[in-house]
Amino acid sequence: MNAGSSNDFVERLKRADACAVSDALDKLRLSGAVAGFARLSGSGRIAGRVLTVKLGVGQPPPGKPRHVSTTAIEAAQPGDIIVIEQHSGVNAASWGGILTLGAKLRKVAGVIADGPVRDIDEARQLDFPVFASATTTFTARGRIVELATGGPVTIGNVQVNPGDYAIADGSGVVFIAGANIERVLSTAEQIVAREAAMAEDLRRGRPISEVMGANYEDMLKR
Repeated sequence: MNAGSSNDFVERLKRADACAVSDALDKLRLSGAVAGFARLSGSGRIAGRVLTVKLGVGQPPPGKPRHVSTTAIEAAQPGDIIVIEQHSGVNAASWGGILTLGAKLRKVAGVIADGPVRDIDEARQLDFPVFASATTTFTARGRIVELATGGPVTIGNVQVNPGDYAIADGSGVVFIAGANIERVLSTAEQIVAREAAMAEDLRRGRPISEVMGANYEDMLKR
């Protein structure tokens, strides 16, 4: 996949929404939608390529000690989404205020964290999108370490790899494997167009029971 096609996929994904993409995955019998994540800061929708971070207890990779998630911020390209796994069971933040500022300055699109985050008021002041499964006041320092950046992570019940795609909005978070992005986007675009036509039918006075009849119920069947 070349950079040009990747950018095109991201632009197309931005024109969809998380529910349409989730419906497309259902129609294609693919996984990717995750439950239990809320938008804690920022506004609107984020969509982009994924950069992954795995946090936990244990020994960090060899080399100079680094605060968690800083490696990902420095590696991020504008528009990337940083996706963090923190399944250690330790109540410790995988993301915080200084990280938010650093990511904002790097033009990162947002963060999705499966685990606690903190300093949400600062993220709101910066209008930086943070989606997470929990909040905390506890620092990562002395509690968890960065185990890996740029490898597979598990978010909810979905394995996410660097270079995959993510979309998140007020309804939730959805991931799309890089190998599936073209067909998922095409299916989501068909769903968006169909629902736009249904909305227009309603505005023209067609009864909602007809608009949301058998054709709507069967829309996700193969």
